[in-house]
Amino acid sequence: MVSPPHRRAAVRWAQDAFGVSERRACRGLRVSRRLVWYRSVRPDDAPLRRRLRELATTRVAYGSRRLHVLLRRDGLHVNYKKVHRLYVEEGLQLKPRRRRRRRAATQRVHRALVTGPNQRWAMDFMHDVLATGTKVRVFTLIDVWRRECLALRVGQKFTGSDVVAILGTVERERGALPPVIQCDNGTEFVSTALAHWAYWNHVQLDFSRPGKPVDNSLCEAFNGSVRRECLSQHWFASLEAAQLILTTGQQEYNTHRPHRSLGLEPPAPNGGAGAYYPRGCEGRSYTR
Repeated sequence: MVSPPHRRAAVRWAQDAFGVSERRACRGLRVSRRLVWYRSVRPDDAPLRRRLRELATTRVAYGSRRLHVLLRRDGLHVNYKKVHRLYVEEGLQLKPRRRRRRRAATQRVHRALVTGPNQRWAMDFMHDVLATGTKVRVFTLIDVWRRECLALRVGQKFTGSDVVAILGTVERERGALPPVIQCDNGTEFVSTALAHWAYWNHVQLDFSRPGKPVDNSLCEAFNGSVRRECLSQHWFASLEAAQLILTTGQQEYNTHRPHRSLGLEPPAPNGGAGAYYPRGCEGRSYTR
C-alpha cells in the first residue's frame, strides 16, 4: 500500500501529465477524493521540534527515550510515541552499533548480593589522546548499587600509589569504604601499594578473570557512556581542560542523566546527599 502523501502526489502527477480533472485522476488511480482533500488537524509541533533538536545537539549520545525524559522535566507533557516520531522525522537517530560475535563464556561464580550503597565499588582505566598527541589515561570509579560515579580522574600515567590516593580522597568524601572493590588485572591494581592499602583497610580486591571484561561489566558500561558522551565529543588541549570537562560530565551523570536501570532516574538526584534506593532494585546479585 502507498502512503497518503504518495497517493496525493500521484493524483497531482496524473492531472498535470494527462490534463484531466481531479475526479478522473482519482477514479483512474482508485484514490478517494476525501484523501486528496484531507488537511491535517495536528497542532503545530515547531516548539517541540526545536527543543528536541536543542537537547539532541547538546547531548549527542542520548536516544529518544532519554530525550523524552528531559522534555518532561522541562514541563512538556508529551507522549513518548510522539517524541520518537519527531525524533525520526528530524533525522536524530543514532548510528546503530554492529553486533560482535561472542564466544561462549566459562562457568561464572555468583557474587554476593548487593543490597545498598558502599557495599561494592568497581574501578577501571580508559585511554585517550590530547590535541597535542599526548596519550592520557582516565581512572573511573563507580558504586555498583547506585551506579554513581565516585571518581573520574585524568593523567598521563597512574601508579598504584596514585590509585590509593584517589581511593583515600573518596573515602574522606563519603565517610566509608566498601568491603569489596572490583577491578581487572592492570599493573596499577596488582601493585604492592594497593595490596597493602587493601589489607590495612580490610577491603577485598575482586579481580576479573583474565580476558573476561564482562566480570566488571557495570564499570565497562560506564566507561562506554563516558566515551560516547564526553571523550568522543571533546578535543582536549591540556590535562587541566580534560579534567574540567570530566568533572562537569561526572556531575551531569550523577545528578541529571536518566539511567535506564534506575527507572530513568539519575544515580544521585540529590547530589549524592543521602542514600538513593531505586524501586525494584532490592536484592540484586552480580556474577562473574
